[in-house]
Amino acid sequence: MDIHFKNVMPTPLASITHSSESIWGADVKLLAGERIILNASSGKGKSTFTSTSTGLRDDYTGSILYDQTDVLTYSPEDWSEIRTNKISTVFQDLQLFNTLSVAENLVIKNSLTNFFTEKELKDLLLELEIDDKWNQRCGLLSMGQQQRLAIIRAVSQPFSWLIMDEPFSHLDEANTQRCLGIIDRFTTAQKAGFVLTTLGDFHSFHYTRELKL
Repeated sequence: MDIHFKNVMPTPLASITHSSESIWGADVKLLAGERIILNASSGKGKSTFTSTSTGLRDDYTGSILYDQTDVLTYSPEDWSEIRTNKISTVFQDLQLFNTLSVAENLVIKNSLTNFFTEKELKDLLLELEIDDKWNQRCGLLSMGQQQRLAIIRAVSQPFSWLIMDEPFSHLDEANTQRCLGIIDRFTTAQKAGFVLTTLGDFHSFHYTRELKL
């Protein structure tokens, strides 16, 4: 699935001067399977990109197309199907259920498609060195632990695109590389693409393309 930004300008960013390299106000296609790093300084719209590209905001001019379909034409039922099977997201604020356990946060998401077994979920926690947190209330985890949990939750479904908004901001380099390994593995397995927003750190990972805001 391609994602096509046709002259998109979010209303809150319309008064800001954008560089000639910015995707805002431009005609840009994110091609199926691409690994894209979206590089921007603070305030240029990284989180706005995440919310508009996944249909959570519609306060923009221009058009966002999934293949040939304008996303503004989708019904709530359409979006439910898309977010279950085609688009997965790691939000900057993570949007975990802080009063629920790590296990509950993962099982609620995974139960929509039964993508993983319980053992596979626990193996991913082990890979990211938070396997001892299975029964821990999510709100008691450190921010770095929560980010690792959010990444595991995001890959616990089928997807064509994985959209991630500064997913490593609270992680050291060793944990970032572990997370990149998981992201690489599951996007490759599904022939999926991803967009990773960043303030400028590429973490020595090979990306298909760099875009800017």
